[in-house]
Amino acid sequence: MNLRQRVVDGACRFVDLGLTADFERAVVPLLDAAAGPRAGLVFDLERVTYISSVGLRVLMIASKALRARGARIAVAAMQPVVAEILEICRFGAVVEVFTTVDAALDAMSPAAAASRPLATKAP
Repeated sequence: MNLRQRVVDGACRFVDLGLTADFERAVVPLLDAAAGPRAGLVFDLERVTYISSVGLRVLMIASKALRARGARIAVAAMQPVVAEILEICRFGAVVEVFTTVDAALDAMSPAAAASRPLATKAP
């Protein structure tokens, strides 16, 4: 299976009502089927310290769109508070959860994992 992945970097610290519109504008173009029917997304949430229900809504929209075409979606490298929010909301049923971006790529796309330079591969 040729599964292409994209990593979305959570550059902002808070994904709440004030920033959700920007977050959604950044994510929606990545959901385009033209990216490939099985192209998936990995959200790198390492720098995100809080996500509100409106931020979770964006992840839900992305999950629905990607799964409709057989693609995978994951979150990775979450801070403890964000991980707890996703756990309380049972988002493990909505997105795949990984401790690191490398682990997500390794699991979701062997081709993407093989193409990474050796220095960036997970131990």
